[in-house]
Amino acid sequence: MELNEMRQELGTTAKRLADIRGSLDLDAKQERLKQLEEQMAAPDFWNDQHAAQKVIDEMKHLKEQIEKMVELEEKQEELQMILELLIEEDDPALWEEQINEIHILKKMIDSFELNMMLNEPYDKNNAIIELHPGAGGTESQDWASMLLRMYTRWAEKSGYKVETLDYLPGEEAGLKSVTLLIKGLNAYGYLKAEKGVHRLVRISPFDASGRRHTSFVSLNVMPEVDNDVDIEIKPDELKIDTYRSSGAGGQHVNTTDSAVRITHLPTNIVVTCQSERSQIKNRERAMKILKARLYERKLEEQQKELNALKGEQTEIGWGNQIRSYVFHPYSMVKDHRTQVEVGNVQAVMDGEIGSFIEAFLRSRMK
Repeated sequence: MELNEMRQELGTTAKRLADIRGSLDLDAKQERLKQLEEQMAAPDFWNDQHAAQKVIDEMKHLKEQIEKMVELEEKQEELQMILELLIEEDDPALWEEQINEIHILKKMIDSFELNMMLNEPYDKNNAIIELHPGAGGTESQDWASMLLRMYTRWAEKSGYKVETLDYLPGEEAGLKSVTLLIKGLNAYGYLKAEKGVHRLVRISPFDASGRRHTSFVSLNVMPEVDNDVDIEIKPDELKIDTYRSSGAGGQHVNTTDSAVRITHLPTNIVVTCQSERSQIKNRERAMKILKARLYERKLEEQQKELNALKGEQTEIGWGNQIRSYVFHPYSMVKDHRTQVEVGNVQAVMDGEIGSFIEAFLRSRMK
């Protein structure tokens, strides 16, 4: 990197940081932080645990944004000072370090910008994800279990907690369905990029003839919604069944009817939960999933109305996969919405899906 190029790079990062500062409105955020701190100092703050937790979460988010902005601007100033030193004195070691630090700063800004894109309702919430294999029996059920591993790995690497709410194992291998709760800030904001049909092409290990198979799995993603979200569920519209719970691979088998299945009669939406040993807790969790499903349905209806007004045609089906994972005859994962391609399939299956998520979020911003 030449001196002029280094100067241009730092000029670009300085402009990006100025744009970010302008869009963040840090003064308003500082004022909001003071208001929240005053609320937290009130004697009755902990009387309502749910409301208190929301205040703490908002404070944490504001502090992270403010501190990150300060950190980035300090790093920018430091690199600008080192550039002035390099103009006056030729130091090869310092030169190499400066080039490396500029690359680090650019990546830090990229990451910060990506977090700022998550500004839609419920982006900051926990995420509920469901995997459902398509037609194809054992092959597609095995593909679902591979995706379960991929998303679990991504979540753990990203610092999220993963809870299995419901799991129905396949008869020979894989799984028939699974529902996960991904807990952590912005979980839904990131994972909404993954909603859709995922397609696998490989030589099936379950085919004695060694033929190539194509399998499909549908991934549904919903935000975990709070009790204050306006979704009306009438008790007389629910059919609640209990049954004996059975965990993945025969583990954690209950001897009581603790698993819960709730059917919402007006929409025929069915949700199940068997993660807890307590029927009451499973019922609470199942109701949360149902509320998320009904909220998602409400959003989809609103989108259909908008599309009808715009004259847009949208179709959801197995043919409309968002991403293809090809193991044979070549190795490649391609996102059909953003055209992002990755040649290392194994890395993707180990949870390295950040490039796909980032490209999707940036395409939506554009």
